[in-house]
Amino acid sequence: MRHRNLAELIGITERAAQRIVADLVEAGYLDVVREGRRNRYRLHPELQMRHPLEHDHQIGEILAVLQPIGDEARSDRSS
Repeated sequence: MRHRNLAELIGITERAAQRIVADLVEAGYLDVVREGRRNRYRLHPELQMRHPLEHDHQIGEILAVLQPIGDEARSDRSS
């Protein structure tokens, strides 16, 4: 997804999205891999959250909550 599309999706400017991604790269939460003219980013879900109140949790735990539920899981829950 391009920074422009990400920014539009979450309601911020493209420049703000670029700054956030750059901050995450600088902090070590994302790795950048150059593929031709594009950058690909890889998240480190095993890293701890930065804020002291959330430091006991990994990034991956938060993202797991945000994952869409698959059709199989939905049908299991409705039974």
